[in-house]
Amino acid sequence: MQKIRFVDLFSGIGGIRLAFEQAADSLNIASTCVLSSEINTDAQLVYQENFGHKPLGDVRLIDSLPEHEILLAGFPCQSFSHAGKKAGFGDIRGTLFFEIARLLDSYKPKAFIFENVRGLYSHDEGKTLATIQHEIQKRGYSFHAFLLNSANFGLPQNRVRIYLVGILDASPTLKLMSDVGPKDSHSYNPQQLSLFYPAQKPITVADILENNPDSKYDCSPEFVNALKRIFHGNLNRLHGVRLIDYRGGNSIHSWELGLRGECSADEIALMNLFILKRRNKEFGREQDGKLLTKEQISSFFKHPHLGEILDTLVNKKYLKFINGKYKPLSGNFSFEVYKFVDPDKISVTLVASDANRLGVYHNQRVRRLTPREAARLQGFPDSFILHPNDDKAYYQLGNSVSINVVKAVAQEVILKILIPSPTTLSQAAISA
Repeated sequence: MQKIRFVDLFSGIGGIRLAFEQAADSLNIASTCVLSSEINTDAQLVYQENFGHKPLGDVRLIDSLPEHEILLAGFPCQSFSHAGKKAGFGDIRGTLFFEIARLLDSYKPKAFIFENVRGLYSHDEGKTLATIQHEIQKRGYSFHAFLLNSANFGLPQNRVRIYLVGILDASPTLKLMSDVGPKDSHSYNPQQLSLFYPAQKPITVADILENNPDSKYDCSPEFVNALKRIFHGNLNRLHGVRLIDYRGGNSIHSWELGLRGECSADEIALMNLFILKRRNKEFGREQDGKLLTKEQISSFFKHPHLGEILDTLVNKKYLKFINGKYKPLSGNFSFEVYKFVDPDKISVTLVASDANRLGVYHNQRVRRLTPREAARLQGFPDSFILHPNDDKAYYQLGNSVSINVVKAVAQEVILKILIPSPTTLSQAAISA
């Protein structure tokens, strides 16, 4: 059996490692992690529980890397300074990517796989990615950047991330194709983006839901009753609904729920028109909406008692009065759920800041997704041990990677460095 060694930097709870080990195993290749590093102690705990050893801490304290074939890293995306210029690229000194470059210099593996947020692709008008490419290529590696959506790899999540791949002293053609997928979670159409993940019947949120999770994940009776009132008892209408005060569309707002006091029909109508009309260019060019005067509001909401309605909304703290103008007060973080996923569709992106506030209406219950369901959205098997504190588990899963995507990337990279022949590559891909 062939063997492959790897290093796991910025390892988090071990998502990239798990995916890489699955990829190697699928190709009948033994894999060994020779070094891992993660600075967060809560993530170290989960990593140790699942892999049997505790990662090293701060990557900046690692002098050099041991012998290995592939370097893995889910490095943080920090701001890049352009105070210094070199060959037209920004200066990367002082960033955590520089630590990767420094360690690459200590031992050059045959290949690397990096994962990062989608924004890296266009950050600073592409200069940041160009800087990374320059630093990688001057060290003798090829450079490939793919924007891949988890939904195209058998996961019911609309999650786009950038994957950077490099092979030392080679210019291979990889079979992956960039595709950012649907603009939202309700317009998904699966495509074949890898030899390992052919187009098939898409998995949906319903496939990852637990049948009878703990009642602690249920939303409060007050919140549920408010939702029932809005939808006249038909809670199936919750599927795909957002709870947000700055947007219209398929959304519920705090004034409709009565979170700061019940509102009359006129008050609700004014607020709904306010958040819609304040974006009109005739009132200014601020992208997130303008503060409006009473006269401006009267141009789209004609009511004999407009002043009284505005005063009431200010008193209930749905509006704020600033220098003769009105602005809505956001209630977004007071909602128990910020988005209800549709069991028959795919989920919105799981993110660390509010992974604990994704909701679902399932089996006659209005509840939040559980940590295990969040883990399934990311492709983690049920055997993976999560942090015992739910809030920390949600945060870690939102920060982690989609296992299926990294596995597909890793399969192709492993084949490129261990089985470089095109004929062998095709045969291995078919058998996998």
